Amino acid sequence: MPGTKKLVIVESPAKAKTIAQYLGDGYEVLASVGHIRDLIEPKNLPAELKKGSLGKFSIDVDNGFVPYYVVSDQKKKTVAELKRALKDADELYLATDEDREGEAIAWHLLEELKPKVPVKRMVFHEITKEAIQLARDNTRDIDTALVDAQETRRILDRLYGYEISPVLWRKIGPGLSAGRVQSAATRLVVDRERERLAFVAAGYWDLSALLAASADSTAFESRLARLDGTRVATGRDFDDKGQLKSETVALDEQAAEALATALRDPAVSVVVSSVDSKPYTRRPAAPFSTSTLQQEAARKLRFSARQTMSVAQGLYENGYITYMRTDSLNLSQQAMTAARSQASKLYGAESVSEKPRTYASKSKNAQEAHEAIRPAGDVFKTPGELEGTLRGNDWKLYDLIWKRTVASQMADAKGSTASVVITAGPVEGKTAEFAASGTVITFRGFLQAYEEGRDEERNGTAQPAEAKLPPLTVGQKLTVADVEAKGHETSPPPRYTEASLVKTLEELGIGRPSTYASIISTIIDRGYVTPRGTALVPNWIAFSVVRLLEDFFTDLVQYDFTAGMEDDLDRIAGGTEDRVDWLTSFYFGSDKHRGLRNVIDNLGDIDAKSINSITLNDEITLRIGKYGPYLEVANEDAASEATPRRVNIPQDLAPDELTVTKAQELIDAPVVVDRVIGVNPENGKNIVAKDGRFGPYVTELDPEPEVVAAEIVADPATGEVADEKPKKKVAKKPAVVKPRTASIFKSMDLAAVDLDTALRLLSLPRVVGQDPETGEDITAQNGKFGPYLKKGADTRSLTEEDQIFEIDLPGALELYSQPKYGARRASSALKEFDADPESGKPIRIKDGRFGAYVTDGVTNVTIPRGETIEEIDFERAVQMLADKRAKGPAKPKAKAKAPAKKKPAAKKPAAKKPAAKPAATK
Repeated sequence: MPGTKKLVIVESPAKAKTIAQYLGDGYEVLASVGHIRDLIEPKNLPAELKKGSLGKFSIDVDNGFVPYYVVSDQKKKTVAELKRALKDADELYLATDEDREGEAIAWHLLEELKPKVPVKRMVFHEITKEAIQLARDNTRDIDTALVDAQETRRILDRLYGYEISPVLWRKIGPGLSAGRVQSAATRLVVDRERERLAFVAAGYWDLSALLAASADSTAFESRLARLDGTRVATGRDFDDKGQLKSETVALDEQAAEALATALRDPAVSVVVSSVDSKPYTRRPAAPFSTSTLQQEAARKLRFSARQTMSVAQGLYENGYITYMRTDSLNLSQQAMTAARSQASKLYGAESVSEKPRTYASKSKNAQEAHEAIRPAGDVFKTPGELEGTLRGNDWKLYDLIWKRTVASQMADAKGSTASVVITAGPVEGKTAEFAASGTVITFRGFLQAYEEGRDEERNGTAQPAEAKLPPLTVGQKLTVADVEAKGHETSPPPRYTEASLVKTLEELGIGRPSTYASIISTIIDRGYVTPRGTALVPNWIAFSVVRLLEDFFTDLVQYDFTAGMEDDLDRIAGGTEDRVDWLTSFYFGSDKHRGLRNVIDNLGDIDAKSINSITLNDEITLRIGKYGPYLEVANEDAASEATPRRVNIPQDLAPDELTVTKAQELIDAPVVVDRVIGVNPENGKNIVAKDGRFGPYVTELDPEPEVVAAEIVADPATGEVADEKPKKKVAKKPAVVKPRTASIFKSMDLAAVDLDTALRLLSLPRVVGQDPETGEDITAQNGKFGPYLKKGADTRSLTEEDQIFEIDLPGALELYSQPKYGARRASSALKEFDADPESGKPIRIKDGRFGAYVTDGVTNVTIPRGETIEEIDFERAVQMLADKRAKGPAKPKAKAKAPAKKKPAAKKPAAKKPAAKPAATK
């Protein structure tokens, strides 16, 4: 029998805690912690299904693309708790996010929990008391079209990845992956690097002159604009091949210096020839959507896209801002009223626009168009009011959102822009025209609250800063205070930053607001792209992947094709497209598409060597190998059959920096020859010093086999001597033993390592002694993350490599007597914070086997590759630890065992229309 309480299920524990305060007694609010079910890995399918049509993808592609869902091991405990809570409930509220993912989570909960009580879908876009109570009183059914769209995307990604990724493994390298959106994003970054590789810089000169109306007046700067009526070339007049693309005159150093010298002659006439003034108006930017928030947080706060979304998620769940995944630019009436009221109070009534401002949205999916991202509530809390509540990155992002929202309802900035043309001459037989301009803001309007940032510009295309010109009239004579000839060089297209990549993805229609952060994180985590400062630099492996996709999966990496898939998913979400028909067309082909299955079946021969090669010139080829990129240099003797020479490429060398000149420098650099240090007296093996890809090391190698004199034997019948052949001393082949190697210490010089030092290094690990209590050996050794002691599975870090040879048993026991995560280890932390509010233990950032991680001594969280140690502050560290605790401990993967009496799929046959999905009842 149902109980007397109402069960509300949300996605995150933080959200559950906040919402519970607003609903009060009679409601129990629990969290699903994201998705509870997903597609099973094909290897884990029940044995009887592995050979059927489900076997390849866990999707029945032959029968309506029915997916096989399972509850993940990590979520079984969560599902059990939800089922227990449901037994005592008389109503179930599914209060997950109001987007495709949230709708799908609600549907999966409904399918798995199988409630026997009324079910209501509760949606809201901000977590305030008023919004939660309004959502509770205005529920709806589950939107099956949104669920269909999310499921189609999940199936699409599984088909795309599972069909194409194995091709990458075979032809490029293991561990690579392909995805409909990540591959397009990777191609964007690679295409930009290709442009930089092909770019040819052009040099040009210009003149800047400081002019003054009189000896005691302030000089202003002007720039040479024309010579005899022909415009003087600037950076924007050159194409990427270094050629002029317009009819202009390009000055070289000699011409520019000659003009500068001539202009310094007091006899040269300098007169104002025209003055033009026009009104200046600038409108405020729209409130934030997901993409513009990521862009602006990257520009102004140096946040990664993932970091922005993580901080925004926390602000939303704790009731500070509205829902952070949206492509809408609309504000509700109450939000506009709140913004206008605060602007008037803080900056004056005249700072507010005459009428409420509305902004046109580029959203293609009305189903997911909420409000823009703004402060929550009908009265915004100012950043000043929250200084004691929000800290660090939370406060910074809220401050940014608040400023942008308030500014969006403020008045235009107004002023005037003056443009002046000054004629000087004759100089070098020509008439020179200089131009100067100045913008004066007379009414700042929205600029009092906020000014939008800009991405990096190239070749002088950035907008001029606010500047003021003195009063000037036509015919007024000026004097030259100074003149300078300046040389410039055109710059290649700037690399993408996270902000500019998000902007481009949005412009091209690739991905959706909720996916931008994960797209960038994926291409970084896969090793296709490496952040260098704010720039995204592609790795050479990305060139191979993109080239293979372009050559053999052309349609799938076309930007318009990828964007078209997003539009199709939008139509499925809107209920105007059938998911089964669309998936059938995509996978098996139709009049519109060739079909992924047909492409895979007709790939033909892929030359792996060609895919992984880039020709620099006739003699030098870049190869992308299993262990990284290297240069292959052709032999000087074309007839020689010797193996081409290989030259490693420095890991920190960006692709656009590998010019032919740079490649030749690497080839011509002195070659470090392997040096035989001596012979190990114990086994007779040579000890050799080498410089490898991962640094200098010593190794132990067998000596070259000896060649002995030939044995001459005469035929006893004829007396003829057989052909003389040298015979090797052949010993019985021992089992293949990997040669011992040891990296040299950072304090050592490979050229100076002697035999005794090499033997000591090769003898590691060194037994320091035995633990008197357990009898276990304590060894000192070097590892990937530095020197350490080991006793069984227990380790302790050493501070210096030399301690490996120096530390004695008492010293080792002293280290082991101290707590592993106690005060002794505090100094080894990369960063330290105050105590975690939940565990009460100090938070530290440390370096571990899999990279830097955040820990309080109990819970460990690896720092995602998209974030840096410098970006992690106390609030972010607390949030990461809280999220990890909410997910619960990771459980080992279950063996591929057939569940008893498991149905082929957890949903109705997909042959039926989407509406056939079970819908929640009010």
